[in-house]
Amino acid sequence: MNIRRLSWALCLSALVGTAVQAEDKQPNFLIILADDLGYSDITSFGGEINTPNIDSLASEGVRLTNFHAAPTCSPTRSMLMSGTDSHMAGLGNMGELIQPFQRNQPGYEGYLNERVASVAEVLRDGGYNTYTVGKWHLGRTEETSPAARGFDRSYILVQGGASHFDDQFAIIGNDPKAIYRENGKQVSAPEGFFSSQFYTDTMLEYIEQGRSNGKPFFALLSYTAPHWPLHVPDEWLDKYEGRYAAGYEAIRQERLARMKEMGLLPANVEANVPMDGALPSWDQLTDEQKRREARSMELYASMVDNMDHHIGRVIDYLKKTGEYDNTFILFFSDNGADGNNPEDLPGNDVWMKENFDNSLENMGRRGSYIAYGPQWAQVSTAPFPFFKGLTSQGGIQVPAIIRAPQVSQPGTITHEVAHVMDVMPTFLELAGIEQPSGTYNGREVASIEGISMRPILEGKAMPERAIGWELFGRKALRKGDWKITNMNPPYGTAQWQLYNLAEDPTESRDLAARHPEKLAELLKDWEAYVARNNVLMGEFDLRYGFDTCLYDRCFK
Repeated sequence: MNIRRLSWALCLSALVGTAVQAEDKQPNFLIILADDLGYSDITSFGGEINTPNIDSLASEGVRLTNFHAAPTCSPTRSMLMSGTDSHMAGLGNMGELIQPFQRNQPGYEGYLNERVASVAEVLRDGGYNTYTVGKWHLGRTEETSPAARGFDRSYILVQGGASHFDDQFAIIGNDPKAIYRENGKQVSAPEGFFSSQFYTDTMLEYIEQGRSNGKPFFALLSYTAPHWPLHVPDEWLDKYEGRYAAGYEAIRQERLARMKEMGLLPANVEANVPMDGALPSWDQLTDEQKRREARSMELYASMVDNMDHHIGRVIDYLKKTGEYDNTFILFFSDNGADGNNPEDLPGNDVWMKENFDNSLENMGRRGSYIAYGPQWAQVSTAPFPFFKGLTSQGGIQVPAIIRAPQVSQPGTITHEVAHVMDVMPTFLELAGIEQPSGTYNGREVASIEGISMRPILEGKAMPERAIGWELFGRKALRKGDWKITNMNPPYGTAQWQLYNLAEDPTESRDLAARHPEKLAELLKDWEAYVARNNVLMGEFDLRYGFDTCLYDRCFK
C-alpha cells in the first residue's frame, strides 16, 4: 500500500472511530432545581415573569405538565438523589420538624441515609465528574454532606434556606446562622455573595476545571431562589414595579387564559381556590396592605427573573464549549409555591421582629426578611388548590422541562405522569449504567422505585402505576387518572376523597361516594405503599404549615 493510500485509510479509520465514539458517548446531565417556584410562574407555563432562558429550554425540549415532587423540599431532594420514596431515603419528615413518634425510626433520620445509593455515587463510579452547588438540605454534618455521597466537588447551603446575601442569616430563629460547606468542610459565604450569582459562578468553575479529564459530568445546580426571604440585588429591585397593582384575581385570570392558549390546560378548567372568602381578597385590603402585597410579588418576580438570567449564563457556557448538544438538562421546582408564614417556624416570631427591617422601603434588601404570603402563593400554583406542605396538586405538581438530545419532538407538551423518583433511573439508562440492586459498595440498599422517563422523550405513554405521598400526616395516592387524598381540616375533611384528574385536574369534585369501588382499589394500593415504605402515622404538633393567615384573618 502506498503512502497516500495508507494515509487515506488511517484517516477513514479515525473518522469511523470518531463517529462510533460520538454515538456511544455518555451524555452530560444537568439538573437545574428551583426552590418553591410555583406551577404557573414562568412564561412557558403561563406566567408573566420574564424567563427567556428557561423558556428556550422548553422550546427546544418538552414541557411536562404532570411532573410530581413531594410537598416540601428535603423529601423531594431525597427522592431525586435516590430514586426511592422519601420514607426509605431518610426524609419521611423534614429533619427540623421530626415528631416524637418518628424519632430514631428507620426512614426518619432527617438526612439522606445509607440505605440508598445516591445518583451521584453511581454516576461517579460509572465514569462521571459529579458536582453540586446551592441548597443541600439532606444532612448537616461533613459525614452527610455531598462530599460523602458521591460528589467530587460541592459548595452547599446545609439548611433549607437562608439570606441570599453574605450576612449568613438563616431562616429559623432556633438555628439562626446559615452553614455552608465546600467539599464537606464548613466555610463562610464570601464577601459580595448573592446566592444565584455565586452558585452559578461556582458551578461553571467546576465544570470548566473538570473538562481536562475528558469525563462527562453530572451537575446539580440547586438554587435557593425564589425561597424566602425575598432578596434581589439593588439593580433588580424595581424591575416589576407596578406590575401587580391589579391584585391576586386579575393576575390569576391572566395566567389561566395563557395556559389554555398554550395547551397546558383544557379550555373548561377554572382555578380551585379553597381559601376564597376566608382570607382577605384584594378589594378588602387597606391601601397600605395593597402596597406591601404588590411589593412582595414584585420582589418574588424579580428573584425568578434573576435566576433565569443566571441560567442563561450556564446555557451560553455549554454552547460555547460545545457541550450543549450532548447535555440532558432537566429544570423543575422542588415543590409547590410556599404560602406558609415563616413567622410560624420555631422561634421566629420574636427573632424576626428583633433582627430585620421589613419596612416598605427596605423590602427585598439586605437585612429584610419577607415572604409573599398565601394569596400570591395560590396565584403561583394556579389552577391547583393550596400550595407547599399539602398533598393537593398545588403542593406536589410542579413545572418541569427536559431539553435533551434524546427528545424526539422538540417544543412539545406532554401530559404523561412522571415523578421526581424517575430522574435517577432515567439518567442511569441513558448513561448505560446498571441500577444498584440489593447491595452497593458493600452495604444493603433499597431498590429504585422510580421508572425511566424515556417514553416521554420519545413521545410515548408512561406505564400506569400507583404513586403515594405522605407528609405531616397528609396523604395521597395517584394511579392513572385517579387520585385519593386525606388531609387534616381546614385543608381537607380528614376523610379519604377521590378525584378523577383527567376530568377534574383541580380536585374540585369529590367522587368517593359515587365510585366506592375505585376508592377501595386505591385504598388497597395505599396500604401497600405504607407497608412497603414504613410510613408511620401519629399526632403532629406543628404550627408551620398548619395555620394559614393573612393580616387579621385565618383559614379555619
